Amino acid sequence: MPMGAAAPRAPGAVWPPLLLGSQLVFNLGFYAVVPFLAIYLRDDLLLSGTAIGLILGLRTFSQQGMFILGGALADRFGARGVILCGCVIRIAGYLLLALGDALWPVVAGACLTGVGGALFSPSIEALLARAGGDSEARGKRSRAEWFALFAVCGELGAVLGPALGALLTGWGFRQVALSGAGLFMLALILLFFCLPASPRGRGALTVVPWWTTFRQRRFVAFIVAYSSWLLSYNQLYLALPVEIQRVGGSERDLGPLFMLASLLIILLQLPLARLARRLPARRVLPLGFLLLSAGFLCVALCATSPPAAGWLRFLPAAGLVTLLTCGQMLLVPAAKDLVPAFAQPSTLGAHYGALATAGGCAVLIGNLLLGGVLDLALTPSGAAALPWLLLAAFPLASAVAMARICRRLPR
Repeated sequence: MPMGAAAPRAPGAVWPPLLLGSQLVFNLGFYAVVPFLAIYLRDDLLLSGTAIGLILGLRTFSQQGMFILGGALADRFGARGVILCGCVIRIAGYLLLALGDALWPVVAGACLTGVGGALFSPSIEALLARAGGDSEARGKRSRAEWFALFAVCGELGAVLGPALGALLTGWGFRQVALSGAGLFMLALILLFFCLPASPRGRGALTVVPWWTTFRQRRFVAFIVAYSSWLLSYNQLYLALPVEIQRVGGSERDLGPLFMLASLLIILLQLPLARLARRLPARRVLPLGFLLLSAGFLCVALCATSPPAAGWLRFLPAAGLVTLLTCGQMLLVPAAKDLVPAFAQPSTLGAHYGALATAGGCAVLIGNLLLGGVLDLALTPSGAAALPWLLLAAFPLASAVAMARICRRLPR
């Protein structure tokens, strides 16, 4: 469905571009603040690296670990109220970050920003799944294409957010955090007036959504296999700096590589989503995971040798970024498009929450297991390829698993 079209919608239906704009503002507010949090903790609060890692880890886990709860709450009480509540909580978190001058307010603020995201993100995705399904049923843009546009809007926010934060860092982190709170206040006002009331589930809030989600053996296998995507893509933050250090680069060299990832998503996400639409999921998802695996193999092939001269030394890292980004552009919209095949409409939020929670757990466990092994890749040696081969094994296993899991699905 074209962005400007005003096609008739059922009463109470959500206009998908509203959700896309919300994702843009959410990511703009998030990436304007969080990338600068570590600098604030180190330079202003004088915390150790261990304390900084713990605070950032708590922030991530408070978001990813509670996604399934946020989805279950949306199924029970309606997505609109949960989304608005999530915005309020994230605003409170940013205000604590801005106004707190001691450790515990900052820890609480970091955790509240995560809890806020855990509330509104699965709710937004569930609404988009329903709105995209309605659009596809009316012969308009498909649900997978709406999720691809959703990814593009999120990536635009991820590109513009750090630029906005960098402009404000001259006035101090307090102004950066206040600007993030202001952006989420804008989103709160917009969504309060524009989001239609959503139907609520009946009965008391219990753990039934959780149990019904995890009693589906095929869906559990699906989210476990899918979780290696987030583990793999998270290596842009954990393993990529190791490769940059191996070739003698610095933190400044990460910027162009992240810009490459964003540029690829903005330019190629929709064309790849249309390509994926013409192929069955049992082919698209394994192909996406194979691209992830190939990205790590690209670095493994070069890790044992001394780096090339000049800019050529960054080619393995650029290959990793390109293949990881292309892989995730293929598989993420296709995987999210498949979630309704496992769920009843009343449990969509819980299913999307489970998908995110599984990825968060995979990142936490995988990074703990692989963090020490990555030290082998810091210098060229015979053992330097081992961490990259281990990383390649996870998406390769997911490719095999997805081919089997999707065999009986409709697409």
